[in-house]
Amino acid sequence: MRLKLVARLSQGGPQSIVGLTRGTRLTRQAITKHLHVLSDAGLVRGTRRGRESLWRLDPQRLDVAYRYLDLISKRWDVALRRLKSLVEE
Repeated sequence: MRLKLVARLSQGGPQSIVGLTRGTRLTRQAITKHLHVLSDAGLVRGTRRGRESLWRLDPQRLDVAYRYLDLISKRWDVALRRLKSLVEE
């Protein structure tokens, strides 16, 4: 669900919890919980506008996450090539 929230925020700009809940089976409380986890990771930011919270993606932190995941992916590629080599011998 968190990945879906990040995707929705990357496409639709800042959104309220009501907007992010629309089209899901999750409650506003569940969405809020996921948003707080993403906020603690530095991926999203929430701001208050009256009684409503608007959430937006922080693309700089997403770039850091992307680079880290790319590094992990490359390490897995190397490990899988070694495993393939060992199995084929």
